[in-house]
Amino acid sequence: MTHTAPASADAALLAEVAALIVTALNLEVRAEDIEPDAPLYGEGLGLDSIDILEVALVVSKRYGFSLRADNEDNLKIFASLRSLGDYIATHRVQ
Repeated sequence: MTHTAPASADAALLAEVAALIVTALNLEVRAEDIEPDAPLYGEGLGLDSIDILEVALVVSKRYGFSLRADNEDNLKIFASLRSLGDYIATHRVQ
C-alpha cells in the first residue's frame, strides 16, 4: 500500500471554507478577511466550542465526512483556517 502525502488546501478551498464558517455562524467579518493561519479559537477569529461544533456540522454535510467531537486531533484540525482546509482536502469525499 502506498502512502500519499496529506493534501493541502488551495486558495479556492480556503476561501470556500472561510465563507462556510462566516455563513454558518453569521459572523460580522468578511470571509476574505479571515487570515488563513490565525487561530480560529480565542484570540484569532474568537470562536468558542459551540461555534466549532457548528462548523464541524456544516463541514461534515458539505464535504461528506464526519468530524467527531471526540477526535483527539480537533485542536490541531481547528487550529486555523489553513489547518481545517488541509484536513478537508485530505478527507473530503465530495
